[in-house]
Amino acid sequence: MTDAVATTPPTDASVLPLSGLQFTITHDGYAATVASVGASLRLLTWHGRDLVVPFDADEVRPGYRGAVLAPWPNRVVDGSYTFDGVDYQLPLTEPSRSHALHGLVCWADWTLQARSADSVTLGTTIVPSDGYPHRIALLVTYSLADDGLTSTVTAENLGTATAPYGTGPHPYLVAGPGTVDDWTLEFPAASYLTVTPDRLSPVATVPVETTPEFDFRTARTIGDTFIDHAFTAIARGADASASVTVTSPAGTGVRMSFGAELPWLQVHTADRPAPERSRIGLAVEPMTCPPDAFSTGEDLVLLAPGTAHSASWTIAATEA
Repeated sequence: MTDAVATTPPTDASVLPLSGLQFTITHDGYAATVASVGASLRLLTWHGRDLVVPFDADEVRPGYRGAVLAPWPNRVVDGSYTFDGVDYQLPLTEPSRSHALHGLVCWADWTLQARSADSVTLGTTIVPSDGYPHRIALLVTYSLADDGLTSTVTAENLGTATAPYGTGPHPYLVAGPGTVDDWTLEFPAASYLTVTPDRLSPVATVPVETTPEFDFRTARTIGDTFIDHAFTAIARGADASASVTVTSPAGTGVRMSFGAELPWLQVHTADRPAPERSRIGLAVEPMTCPPDAFSTGEDLVLLAPGTAHSASWTIAATEA
């Protein structure tokens, strides 16, 4: 890997694409473009076939599509939590439900750290604030190889106090022609987290057998099932990895694999009011911790001063 600037920033900021600087990497049929705003995976293709729902460079990223989530994924209920005996209040970035959603860096403009033909690394720093008084250096590396696109997020605590921490990605996977309703889905989770219907606040973890439409341990068509839930008790292979596979009726598909450092998986059928955006991709979000982990402490990473934490996931094409 060599240090390089992918693009010279324009002198007139008005001509910079709305999603920031663009970094394209390629490898043997794969191509990925990362936008600097949110270090977002804007495009990922395999021989021209979309593997994630893309968005335009000169477009404000739709929601959290492709963004890096840190220092927490998912929701902190009411944006409030207690850590080491101190109460904190985070900005409410999901005002319709009054939650703090998806961390503090998804709209940051990340900077280039290193680049090669098939890899790019971007970085940013979380600065201390009233709601999160910690300085955390973040790096994300996107790297293409024969087995697809591997993303690795590394956080280092630059402060003097232990910091609560979590991370995860937010891609919308695309199996091929059609919509979520047409695709089959398979992932080996035995439990899921129930939520309140209005605010999606977590309630309790229960076996998937209690809600058979959420049991995808055997591949089956998604149909009109609505999913916006976190899953856990995930069966893993000898290498401690697990996978989610989405397949279209045409036989094309996409697989997302992730390691044991990510014991939770948020899946969302991306139901939207606008028909042109609804259920066009399946949000698959491996997470280091469940929703509201800042409050519950469940699977929360306690990042000590001077220590680092890394998490990785891989997206690859599948073919029948």
